[in-house]
Amino acid sequence: MPDLNDIATFVQVVRCGSFAEASRRMGVPANTLSRRVQLLEAQLGIRLMQRSTRNLALTSAGEVFLERCSAAVDGLMDASQELQAVNQEPSGLVRVAAPADFFDFFAMEWLTEFLATYPKVRVDFVLSDGRADLIAERIDVAFRGGILEDSGFFARKVLEAGTDGMVASPAYIAQRGVPATLQALADHDCLVFSHPSGKGTWRITGPGNTESEVQVSGRFSGNTAQALRKAALAGLGIALLPATLTRRDLRAGLLVPVLPTYHRRGHGVNLVYPSRRYLPLAVSRFIELVVQKMGSADALLTDGTPDAP
Repeated sequence: MPDLNDIATFVQVVRCGSFAEASRRMGVPANTLSRRVQLLEAQLGIRLMQRSTRNLALTSAGEVFLERCSAAVDGLMDASQELQAVNQEPSGLVRVAAPADFFDFFAMEWLTEFLATYPKVRVDFVLSDGRADLIAERIDVAFRGGILEDSGFFARKVLEAGTDGMVASPAYIAQRGVPATLQALADHDCLVFSHPSGKGTWRITGPGNTESEVQVSGRFSGNTAQALRKAALAGLGIALLPATLTRRDLRAGLLVPVLPTYHRRGHGVNLVYPSRRYLPLAVSRFIELVVQKMGSADALLTDGTPDAP
């Protein structure tokens, strides 16, 4: 099958009228252009042009071939130029996969600012606590916490790993008391991630950097950290949650620490995308937005972030 680059070379040489002029316009040595045309003729098995040092003339086959190929070459050139133009200004769709409760901690005002800055960009959020398939679902960027799999994708940390602490509402503590030890948690309602048994295992680091494992259970469970936070605020039990999620509630007195000398190490938040090479400009600008706004845990607690309900 003929090389499309050779066909394009043939068309450009004919339009320039000579190999010398084509060489000057294209910045390619004339002997290289001649060699490419000769290779095309060899692949087609027919002579397309008669040429001398400074002039050329199409054969009848060359005239037919030029007529059939010119529009296609122009279309390819136009498509290439359009793609290059697209990446001069952010435009097009950015498809983002994020947890179901993403907008509880990512301010919609940040997106308002982003879309106002780049009026040709559209953003589509796929919110789910399941792990999106970036390729099959055509995801440009995914937010992921926890330990990342070695998937071959590029990952960029946007929120450093903090610590998880145990919290409960003042009303719950007033009714049930404060657990004095980790073992005492067995006598309390603890808010755990969804499991049919209503039970969970908390691996917690305590004084002296010693790690302990405690079995907990309760009557409420949920599949998002925000669901557990809201249950804690409602007085349904003790929750083990990221400090970035509860710090405002602790400051406001809506939640109180439980066994504050114990904590669990978090995993932070990463942005994952298929490759960092040849990213569409709109995707690059969105990543810059996220890095700017979520560059530290304190970014989640600024006045610009709305209080979670």
